Amino acid sequence: MARAHVEDPPAEARLSDGTIARIVRSPYAGGWELDVDGTPQSHVDLDDPTHVHFEYVARMAAVIDQIGQSGQVITAIHLGAGAYTLPRYIEATRPGSRQQVVEIEPALVDLVRAELPLPSPRAGGSIRTRVGDARTVLGKLPEGLVGAADLLVSDVYAGARIPAHVTSVEFYRLAARFLSATGILLVNIADGAGLAFARRQVATIREVLPHIALLAEVQILKGRRFGNLVVAASASPLPTEWLPRLMAAGPHPAKVAQGAEVDTFVATAQVTTDADATPSPAPASSLFER
Repeated sequence: MARAHVEDPPAEARLSDGTIARIVRSPYAGGWELDVDGTPQSHVDLDDPTHVHFEYVARMAAVIDQIGQSGQVITAIHLGAGAYTLPRYIEATRPGSRQQVVEIEPALVDLVRAELPLPSPRAGGSIRTRVGDARTVLGKLPEGLVGAADLLVSDVYAGARIPAHVTSVEFYRLAARFLSATGILLVNIADGAGLAFARRQVATIREVLPHIALLAEVQILKGRRFGNLVVAASASPLPTEWLPRLMAAGPHPAKVAQGAEVDTFVATAQVTTDADATPSPAPASSLFER
């Protein structure tokens, strides 16, 4: 597979909201990063797609590793393409998997494909991209996908914020239609001190998919600083052996909350509806300074 040919200055594209997406060399981890308006969005290592540098992506990958048998092909839907980090990871670890990727920005898709080429799927697999709003495209996916997805990833961001329309119970009901009986929904939630937004999101997801695990760095899950929490949710009980495996997978220091800990985390948080949905809170501009 061709190496990225990004030069200095980095390749870039203007997105529909006027922000600039750039492909830049990762200053810390090797490989490449997708940066949108100063916010690092994705990391890709073309030589080793299993190298996922961002902590929340590594936590998502740890959950994906627990689905079915090791190496088993899966059907996955990804809302938000970024630089296709997780589709690349799944193709590397589960060759032949069938994947649908939904991305609202055609210029972003073109930039990533040109500068960070996707692998050629093997053994009948596919990575198909549909351009459009995540919620709108979900409503138009083929009926054959309903109840067929082993995995649905919701990682939809406009800059550094989750748009309001993909945070409501109505949205999660739409997404859950595509999951198999044991399928897993993974949601990346960014929030700050107190975690008011995240608590409402977990309450909202749990309204649709009752079995929940929360994965995060310890201080983030305690609401002491801004960061990313990963929610894994399913209509079926999550296997009990997942807890020690996810803890061991890290990144460290790791925290996985289930059962009574999720009850405590949600507390009295209210379910979010289309009528009262809001975007996730904006991080401080200094958060991404390097």
